[in-house]
Amino acid sequence: MTDFALRVEKACKLRGKTCVLDDVDLSVAPGERVALLGHNGAGKSTLIKTILGLTPLSGGTIQVMGAMPGSGVARRATAFLPEAVSFHPALTGREQLTLFARLDGAPADIEGLLERVGLDDAMDRRIGAYSKGMRQRLGLAQVLLGQPAVALLDEPTSGLDPVSRQDLYAIIDELAAQGTAVLIASHALTEVEARTDRIAILRHGVKVADDTLANLSQEAGLPTKLHIRARQDAEALAVQTGGTRINGASVEILCTQASKMETLRRIAAMGDAVVDVEMTPPRLEDLYRHYAKERPQ
Repeated sequence: MTDFALRVEKACKLRGKTCVLDDVDLSVAPGERVALLGHNGAGKSTLIKTILGLTPLSGGTIQVMGAMPGSGVARRATAFLPEAVSFHPALTGREQLTLFARLDGAPADIEGLLERVGLDDAMDRRIGAYSKGMRQRLGLAQVLLGQPAVALLDEPTSGLDPVSRQDLYAIIDELAAQGTAVLIASHALTEVEARTDRIAILRHGVKVADDTLANLSQEAGLPTKLHIRARQDAEALAVQTGGTRINGASVEILCTQASKMETLRRIAAMGDAVVDVEMTPPRLEDLYRHYAKERPQ
């Protein structure tokens, strides 16, 4: 037995003279949900293709449940949901999923899977009449077949409405709870911020960050914002706190993690001069810009 479901070590990929992946290390343990972030061209899709065995590495190694990508063991252990999922338009959802189940060679509750992804009312409708979001749901049902050890999800919420996105992440949580290692490549930073265990960031083929959100935030040293609403004189409150008046009634203070509690105590000591305080810690978007070296708009 191994202590990981997916392990990438010193992965390199060259396309001509261009280095698409540069000594990338990444591991995902059973039951772990890891978000893979990066700008277009950062190497996310290439990394996923190498894990699937579709693209050979120029150097380094990848193991899926201890096996090489593309091997029978790795293929049986891996499920993949691409961003642009496509199925035969003449088949119904039930027929398409039944076909996949037969190819997988394992018994499956087809109706139960389709109900689980919200296609119970459309399972006998032809896929050609499905919306993009419905096709994405069918792709997720395919991922659920066979209880994969590793699930690779490329922009899984593409085309889904807000409620459907929440439903999808609930299913991802269930996958992780049953021991599936989940790797999610996504641009939806707000979603993965709250629904993953670890964040990995690629920049020009180099992994520039890989840790929990809390640890990345502490390492980056980005400030926490305190938004203070004054009862009367915001200008006087700004002078007293050393903050910046942002309108006629509010003041903003930037403080470090280490000084946050002391700053809050000073604000509390001002009594009735302060009506309310809102605290905004660094968001994943801020951390992404920091590690990916992107400038704010």
